[in-house]
Amino acid sequence: MSALGPVLLFLAVFLFLLSGYPVAFTLAGVSLLAAGIGSAVGVFDPAFLSAFPNRIFGIMTNETLLAVPLFVFMGVMLERARLAEELLNDAAALFRGVRGGMGLAVILVGALLAASTGIVGTTVVTMGLLSMPAMLKRGYQPGVAGGAICAAGTLGQLIPPSIALVLLGDVLGNAYQQAQLSQGVFSPKTVSVGDLFAGAILPGAVLVLMYMAYLLIVAWRQAPDETASEAAESQKSWWGHLWGLMSGPMLLMLAVLGSILNGLATPTEAAAVGAVGATLLAVIRKAFTLKVLREVCEKSIQISAMVFMILVGAALFSLVFRGFGGDTLVREGLSQLPGGVPGALAVVMITVFILGFVLDFIEITYVVLPIVGPVLLAMGIDPVWLGVLLAINLQTSFLTPPFGFALFYLRGVAPPELRTADLYRGVMPFIVIQLILLALVIVWPQLATWLPGQLLGQEHYLARKMSTF
Repeated sequence: MSALGPVLLFLAVFLFLLSGYPVAFTLAGVSLLAAGIGSAVGVFDPAFLSAFPNRIFGIMTNETLLAVPLFVFMGVMLERARLAEELLNDAAALFRGVRGGMGLAVILVGALLAASTGIVGTTVVTMGLLSMPAMLKRGYQPGVAGGAICAAGTLGQLIPPSIALVLLGDVLGNAYQQAQLSQGVFSPKTVSVGDLFAGAILPGAVLVLMYMAYLLIVAWRQAPDETASEAAESQKSWWGHLWGLMSGPMLLMLAVLGSILNGLATPTEAAAVGAVGATLLAVIRKAFTLKVLREVCEKSIQISAMVFMILVGAALFSLVFRGFGGDTLVREGLSQLPGGVPGALAVVMITVFILGFVLDFIEITYVVLPIVGPVLLAMGIDPVWLGVLLAINLQTSFLTPPFGFALFYLRGVAPPELRTADLYRGVMPFIVIQLILLALVIVWPQLATWLPGQLLGQEHYLARKMSTF
């Protein structure tokens, strides 16, 4: 029963999630029901639940998680400032007449929006409305156009500042301390959200270049008519369009990331800077009113409440899972896998990839990673490297059919020319590109660890750095 309990608990949660029941209440409700049944038959100690109030208090007082509503506010405010529309117009003008130029513009704008908003749904919907008709008119196949828009929208999962990296940083920070304590290290080192931000920059840039290279190949083979123009004639020069493309997002990115990477601010403080900066951009673009501010606050509260309710439900699930001996089962199972550490890492990555077909990244982050994270880190895996690998892997959850959220976002605003089957085929090459990037980071860990080492100081970083294998 000790092995059966955690397995049945996980399967029950998984089945209820597939039924469409709200994630937070599924995690909490199924966990309480399992705890009650387990206590009644004598296989669960109710004393494990006594730690739940402390878990709630820990979530409420976690300064790192305070960055979530602030980054959400920043992204929603920039959406209301119509940043995406202006960026896309400037990018389209820059690449006008270049074969594959519209596809390059979509990827570039997706990267810039990722560096300034990080909200996938908003980016995909906005770019779908603005660029999908233009790409179809220029001769792009509907599936290719839809795949490019979805892929560009998901860049906000990997390119910092990213809400996904903030949540990963919180989970991995706790898992890293647990791993050290289990090894007898009673003054554990920490891994921060800033470390993950630094580690994700180079892989994010490589992914953007790989997307662009693929679209150039597609454009060369299909030869879309890039001479057609959807944009109205503008009085701006080429340099004017370039400045319009880079000024807002670049200044905001420098303010947010620069303050974190230079040690001037914590991620939460930098998120506050980003929220203020986004508000100032909205004022400068004459898009700021009290009505807009109220809408931004309401949407930010809704998104943040959803995230934190999932955290509460996941905390309860984690306690019950441990009460059934699930952490011991996972630790023994991973340690006994053939292939040692690489084998365990491969199993976890494959599991996360498969779960991404049906679960959201928040669910995977707070349900799966607290279970496997301490085990992997105790095996000697570098926490920053593991965090970047997981971020790349989780990014695919937005693209993988049938439940990829980016696919749903685009399908809701796409013209009738884009069939669902075409969209599924169109995103497949981008999923393959993400998996190639995942393999590159596995084979060449320096893609994720070099920049944090340079920014933190090589001696300081290596002092707390675990070996990759």
